[in-house]
Amino acid sequence: MSPDAVVVGIDFGTLSGRAVVVRVDDGTELGSARYVYPHGVITDHLPGRSEPLEPETALQHPEDYLGVLRNAVPAALRAAGVDPAQVIGVGTDFTSCTVLPTTSDGTPLCLLPGWEGRPHAWPKLWRHHAAQPEADEINALAARREESWLPRYGGRISSEWQFAKALQVLRDDPQTYDRTERWIEAADWIVWRLCGHETRNVATAGYKGIHQDGAWPTKDFLAALDPRFTDFVEDKLDHPLSQLGERAGGLTAEAADWTGLPEGVPVAIGNIDAHVTAATAQTTAPGRMLAIMGTSTCHVMNSEVLAEVPGMCGMALGGVTPGMWGYEAGQSGVGDIFAWFVDTHVPPAYHHEATERGMSVHDLLSDKAAEAAVGEHGLVALDWHSGNRSVLVDHSLSGVLVGMTLATRPEEVYRALVEATAFGTRTIIEAFTEAGVPVHDLTIGGGLVRNPFVLQVYADVLDRPLRVVDTEHSCAVGAAIHAAVAAGAYRDIHSASEAMGRVREATVDPDPRRVAAYDPLFTIYGELHDHFGRGGSDSLRRLRALRGTALTTDPVTEGKR
Repeated sequence: MSPDAVVVGIDFGTLSGRAVVVRVDDGTELGSARYVYPHGVITDHLPGRSEPLEPETALQHPEDYLGVLRNAVPAALRAAGVDPAQVIGVGTDFTSCTVLPTTSDGTPLCLLPGWEGRPHAWPKLWRHHAAQPEADEINALAARREESWLPRYGGRISSEWQFAKALQVLRDDPQTYDRTERWIEAADWIVWRLCGHETRNVATAGYKGIHQDGAWPTKDFLAALDPRFTDFVEDKLDHPLSQLGERAGGLTAEAADWTGLPEGVPVAIGNIDAHVTAATAQTTAPGRMLAIMGTSTCHVMNSEVLAEVPGMCGMALGGVTPGMWGYEAGQSGVGDIFAWFVDTHVPPAYHHEATERGMSVHDLLSDKAAEAAVGEHGLVALDWHSGNRSVLVDHSLSGVLVGMTLATRPEEVYRALVEATAFGTRTIIEAFTEAGVPVHDLTIGGGLVRNPFVLQVYADVLDRPLRVVDTEHSCAVGAAIHAAVAAGAYRDIHSASEAMGRVREATVDPDPRRVAAYDPLFTIYGELHDHFGRGGSDSLRRLRALRGTALTTDPVTEGKR
């Protein structure tokens, strides 16, 4: 291997995509570039249309994904100052479950003439939660039939996943369902665009596609859901699965033209953004949990133990690293919650102060919040503004904040929201531990590693030292590490991770005084968690239902959908 060899990792996120150029021998980042999706998240109406979309819809535009290839990759190469001929491999990762209907050649239905006005012809972003009724139906039927795969998903599959979303398409728009020839994760679709033929990866199939022990849900099960759904797997989903780190193919001439890379460069099998980051974080060994904290948080961990963890998002053999059981849990809203509060509830004076001090409003609130003692605000929140992914697996839940008075300050609410997300992570870790899957250490990656206040709150709430990934581009670097394996530069992901991973030497250590002070708050969080999430009260679900009814039937609010 040439000492000048580099790989390109491409991370497709919720609002943007990023490409990074990484040196193969030691993982040094040489250059990066970001491309913001022009269409962002489509929630209100389709591009060029005025008809409102139904509540809980979250779609995206496939041309935005291709824009990352056309813009971010060439820009990253320029920033790195490398010759494209030095690139020996390309790897990608994607949000999941982001899924789209295509023709047999991979063309998204929404790009076909006459189909651009159909919402179900568009890619459904991971946080599309409008398929909750279908998820409920799948869960109820699987529980009645005692399907063997259901415990592998903590007892409930999510509205975010492939089968629920596909069933929604069938029920809401049978014509779009019938026109769909391939139902595919965006993680696999982008690789299709790069190397010219369809591939499927074990991670998205195992975690988001209900593929366990070499099999999908049976035709009999699908027929019991809906006779029209009987052949869904066979007709639209089934394809040989490839292991992570394998070579999917070589870059096509068209993709080479988009990216500025040489034709034929090896392309790695697609992967999930959180899972690919384990290589960056050097958490491929058993018991090393990684929390990728951004708009949401995904918790992934390898284990040699096969167990059923209540409320986990899923597990798959080889789903994080080949040869081990990979576990996943998650929180649907984390950075999104903080951003929502800053955008909607922080008074102008705070924005003005942040501008004068040359800092973001997030940093200002963090500075102010850090000055207070634990519990001084008298608040506890539930971090369910985007529903609960783990351990309740219920996207009909919503956020809660208790303890407010007329003296409550914005920074106190901000702190309570940060603490709530930390309590959510603690709940997940305790669920794994109690199920016999021990968590030996915790590493933090993702965009929130930039906020020292958030990291310290997590260390104190969890009473654990936190290892921190030493890059803001942890997903893209992880994709690059997988590219190095696909190109043959390393024998496996473990050795590539050891050589190319990026973790800070110093840990974020808990303060014993704050650790003790957080225990009573976590107890209250647990009481509220069980009251609103486990049957003490169904008020949050009823409120969600009332909101949906109002938005779809009241002429006064019809235009706000």
